[in-house]
Amino acid sequence: MTTQPASVSVTLPVGLAIDRVKRLLFQPFDLGKWFVIGFCAWLAHLGELGFHANFPGGWSEGRRSARHEFERARDDVMSNLHWLVPLVAGVVIVCLILGLVFLWLNCRGKFMFLHCVALDKAEVAVPWHKFAREGNSLFWFRCVLGLIGFVLILPLLALGGIAVVSMVVNHGPRVGAILGLIAIVPMLIAVGIVFGLIGKLTTDFVVPIMFLRGRDCRAGWVELLSLLSANVGRFVLYVLFQVVLGLAIGMLVLLVVIVTCCCAGCLMAIPYLGTVLLLPVLAFKRSYSLHYLSQYGRDYDVFPTVSPAH
Repeated sequence: MTTQPASVSVTLPVGLAIDRVKRLLFQPFDLGKWFVIGFCAWLAHLGELGFHANFPGGWSEGRRSARHEFERARDDVMSNLHWLVPLVAGVVIVCLILGLVFLWLNCRGKFMFLHCVALDKAEVAVPWHKFAREGNSLFWFRCVLGLIGFVLILPLLALGGIAVVSMVVNHGPRVGAILGLIAIVPMLIAVGIVFGLIGKLTTDFVVPIMFLRGRDCRAGWVELLSLLSANVGRFVLYVLFQVVLGLAIGMLVLLVVIVTCCCAGCLMAIPYLGTVLLLPVLAFKRSYSLHYLSQYGRDYDVFPTVSPAH
């Protein structure tokens, strides 16, 4: 197995990925094929697209008003604990169950979408059953990863919350609280970057390795780590180029939204339909990482020249 190829390019896969998107979706154009592959892409990105955070304002109302609102909210909560606690617990349990279901479907969908892109096939049932074991293995890996991330992030969020509450209660900022927040924010960013990279490498490379070998996620990561250790600089360049690609794709999508007077943006916000409209972008991103990985040898090529080992 070749692990140190003579040359690996981050730009060559761009053209190859564009050509694959053309063949997959436009040569010939088949609306039925779009919707079938779009369904697999929708599952593969379930819970990852279309979520936006809204940050409330009101900081200009003053420290006294903030402290008053905090004390009133605290009193309201304390006087209604008898029904608030079971309500919150119920909501948390329901959200957790839904989150796990979405994550499981997402993991199964990643193999379905990869199957469609790699083999140029619009199939749902075949990859759903064929890669059930791999999808379930990916699900458990991501569950454990999420639990580790929760354990690391929760104390930092709790400390940050305590610092903010202390400033509200004490009518203004305190040096200790501000220094604590200054220390916590970089730590949260660092944890987010690490887990984001793990997720990126899992989707881009571990999933294709599992697809090819028929192995579980742990074995896929063991093989990827061996490949990474022999090509650290190349994978660093890959990650940096992914940032550039992400910015370029984001600007292109934004341009389309502006040109269509936000009509495209409204359609993209609709579940499933938005994924179908963005299918060329999603297929390009999936194809790019596959073509990049194939440069490390035929054993890493998921395209028809090397059939999946099942």
